[in-house]
Amino acid sequence: MANTLNKIEIVTDFLHLQIREITDVGYHRRVLTPDMTLADDEHQEVKDKAEELWTDEVKTAWTTFQAEQEAKRNPE
Repeated sequence: MANTLNKIEIVTDFLHLQIREITDVGYHRRVLTPDMTLADDEHQEVKDKAEELWTDEVKTAWTTFQAEQEAKRNPE
């Protein structure tokens, strides 16, 4: 049985998509970030929400944030 999409929440300043799906045994949760490539078999509602929210500006801000965090963890 395929998971049934139950909820999409928008979290963080970088518009991560927090997904909740119903499975045979309960819930499955996952988070999608703007740098991810969505799978071909992703729920269409999730694809539409990502396309709407993940503008080039949001993607650039997320990439910049990740680079800044990496620099803090590994100073030269």
